[in-house]
Amino acid sequence: MKLAIIAPTSMPSRRANTLQVMKMCQAFVSLGHDIRLAIPEENQKVEVGNRDWDFLANHYGLSTQFQMKWLPANPGFRKYDYAWHAVRWARAWEAEIIYTRLPQAAAIAARQGLQTILEVHDFPQGNTGPLLFRIFLHGSGARRLIVISSPLAADLGEKFGSTIAPPFLQMQPDGVDLERYTGLPEPEENRRKLVADNGKFGHKLGDRFQTDRFTVGYTGHLYPGRGDTLLLELAKQLPQVNFLIVGGEPKDVARVQEVAKKNDLENTFFTGFIPNAELPTFQSACEVLLMPYQERVSASSGGNIAKYLSPMKLFEYLACGRAIIASDLPVFRDVLTAENAILLPPDETSSWVDAIQKLIENPFKRNELAECAKKTAGEYTWEQRARKILSGI
Repeated sequence: MKLAIIAPTSMPSRRANTLQVMKMCQAFVSLGHDIRLAIPEENQKVEVGNRDWDFLANHYGLSTQFQMKWLPANPGFRKYDYAWHAVRWARAWEAEIIYTRLPQAAAIAARQGLQTILEVHDFPQGNTGPLLFRIFLHGSGARRLIVISSPLAADLGEKFGSTIAPPFLQMQPDGVDLERYTGLPEPEENRRKLVADNGKFGHKLGDRFQTDRFTVGYTGHLYPGRGDTLLLELAKQLPQVNFLIVGGEPKDVARVQEVAKKNDLENTFFTGFIPNAELPTFQSACEVLLMPYQERVSASSGGNIAKYLSPMKLFEYLACGRAIIASDLPVFRDVLTAENAILLPPDETSSWVDAIQKLIENPFKRNELAECAKKTAGEYTWEQRARKILSGI
């Protein structure tokens, strides 16, 4: 099948939505589909080399190449021009399906009668968001609506009516590349690898990093609500434990590092951004992985996504085969249970400290959680997600 995929934001980027789009492109290709990806070129300076496949493959952790096309997008037009160009591009290629997370493109394509799949990760915002959503829903080309969590599906159904229902509606959380998480070494062995490979990674960890110490990890952005305050409080109360904090934009890393320095937290280690291709090495260097999301969570755009989120790190953590401690947010209950993770109130620091201490003392419990996590991960591959999205179309 010929699939034209219309990306919502420019690439390459560190924004999570670009990673998710690239993973879905690879999944469709692996299923045998002919795909082409449209990307907005928003008058920004992007080094030519950063569009080369080798760079993109490392940046996004990809192994299968596909065609990409950068199309003009004037920032002043709020992507309406890009959406129009992208739909015309897809029509000229004679795409059988248009798949997008960009509401403008979905509305235009569905209104023109082109078979369109819209994926949404948040409730339509502002004045134009609901309008574009309704245009898509009532367009003759609308074929499927993909949402990432059951709370989002419920709220959309309540607001927009009975049209938001299966089989038109599918709830599909994000996924993971399982093959990248097979045959991972034990945590201490990977910690030694990180230090030994100092030309690439070691300088990021520093001389204080002790490879024989129990290590708790967090990977991802450090936007407000992701739990950096809780992470530092845990590090303060558990000085015998390494806290490996991987990822984050430079200004966010600097902000959290400054707080750690003021509190003399010498057991915290920050790597900054790590390409997705290298992420399994860092995640598997930990005995325990944390998702300390708060009740209000900021996205890169600044909006609150706590009610609907489906973080890709969740599925990477599961595939990594490590014990997981996560905030007990209702949205996580779509995937996490008492068998594959420890779920705790995000504002009860003492509970998190106690849980980590118990996992330090009880390797059997850690292994039990890890095995259940790996089993759960098998249900959430990108390929399975792509196959379900296209089923019946």
